[in-house]
Amino acid sequence: MAHPGAEHVHGAVEGFLHPFGGLDHVLAMVAVGIFAAQLGGRALWLVPAAFVGTMAAAGALGMSGVALPHVEIGIALSVVALGAAVALNLHIPTSIAAGLAGVFAIFHGYAHGAEMPASLSGFGYAAGFICATAILHAIGIGLVVLLTRREWTASPVAVRVVGGVVAIAGAALLTGVA
Repeated sequence: MAHPGAEHVHGAVEGFLHPFGGLDHVLAMVAVGIFAAQLGGRALWLVPAAFVGTMAAAGALGMSGVALPHVEIGIALSVVALGAAVALNLHIPTSIAAGLAGVFAIFHGYAHGAEMPASLSGFGYAAGFICATAILHAIGIGLVVLLTRREWTASPVAVRVVGGVVAIAGAALLTGVA
């Protein structure tokens, strides 16, 4: 214990790695970024912010041991719904999109918090999974920017195809295939 406070560093690293450890989390969080980019305008930051904020609160519930039923089903359904929203190029008001992202974030955040090793710092762990989630959202936004560049032949249709693949993967997760 020569370096007091090191548990926060280890907690942050573990928390950062956690979202990358499951295909369900990666797909949903990247899809949030894609969906936000498709909506554009204020949704570009409000939808991911709603997800991150709600996820952090739900993570605290998971860390505290509060029971939340059907978490894995909620996570898989979020992948299906977000993928479908992208595939269908669903344009809804930003407030509704942010609300939906928040609902989905409850399940993801709870899972992150509930799966935190007891030996780690809750604050550090939460900081890690919040940063990782923001990065995954940014990857989704960047994917839309990359796929819709004017000098490329890819178009918004390519983004919609990605959404379809995400929805299919979510259905596979939901049915237990993946």
